[in-house]
Amino acid sequence: MTEIASPHISNPRIMVLGVQPCIPPFRIVEIDGEVVGEAKSVTDVLEAAAAFGITVHDLDDPDVVRWVGGDKFTWTRH
Repeated sequence: MTEIASPHISNPRIMVLGVQPCIPPFRIVEIDGEVVGEAKSVTDVLEAAAAFGITVHDLDDPDVVRWVGGDKFTWTRH
């Protein structure tokens, strides 16, 4: 009998939601489940994290940041 390992589901403190169809487009940033602002670039995400005392070393680490509807390079709707 083999045991199936359960997949690891991370619960990062920072969540960047999908691009909003506005002019200019932006993404909503949540920290600890609370909406903290809008981001128009990766810099805005890092600034929001810093405001909450979070240092981000790797934007691709799913344990740190969850990107919804795209990745750190997605800032316009396709």
